[in-house]
Amino acid sequence: MITHLLDTLQRIAALGGPVVLLLGALSVLVVAVLIYKLWQFNAAGVGRHQSVRRAIAAWDAGDTTAARDHLAQSRSYLVPVLSLAFDGQTDAARLEAEAETRFARLEGGFRFLDTVAQLAPLLGLFGTVLGMISAFQALQDAGSQVDPAILAGGIWVALLTTAVGLAVAMPTSVILGWFESRMDADRVLTQQALRTARSPLERGPQHIPQGTLAHA
Repeated sequence: MITHLLDTLQRIAALGGPVVLLLGALSVLVVAVLIYKLWQFNAAGVGRHQSVRRAIAAWDAGDTTAARDHLAQSRSYLVPVLSLAFDGQTDAARLEAEAETRFARLEGGFRFLDTVAQLAPLLGLFGTVLGMISAFQALQDAGSQVDPAILAGGIWVALLTTAVGLAVAMPTSVILGWFESRMDADRVLTQQALRTARSPLERGPQHIPQGTLAHA
């Protein structure tokens, strides 16, 4: 098994050089991060906030009991933040800090994916330049007996690294964009929820002292 793996790596290195091996290693890391982020998003309930939305609507209508019941049914990672707001925490900075702490945890790994999306095409181009240099050196060494196949083969191998770099960068960029869109939607929902919790449209029945009514 190990021998077969080493032979495969040697063939890849002989075909595209060490740059292709590096891009292959980056692609493996990207897949690992992708699997972890999908599991993390699923466990945190990212994008699944139906109960939270019902809780916000009930709170905005002044039905605090129903709002708390809906919030208790939710498995969203936003529940602790909204619980603080429903329990009377009015410090906006504190609530936003609690939310951002959870966002930062879920956005871990985004910087790596962004780096790979930007670096992979550059690595592919770097491999292409190295391959072209090798091809022209071989052409120079051939002297007057120039064989077009030598140049064509060298260029083909050189362009392979660019293709591999783009093949790694494009899916990574798409995946990162999808993750970021989910987090942006959750940020908007959180801002709406916290503002609603602090300033609902209906504040419910107000208790008015009897003496005030009699005086009126």
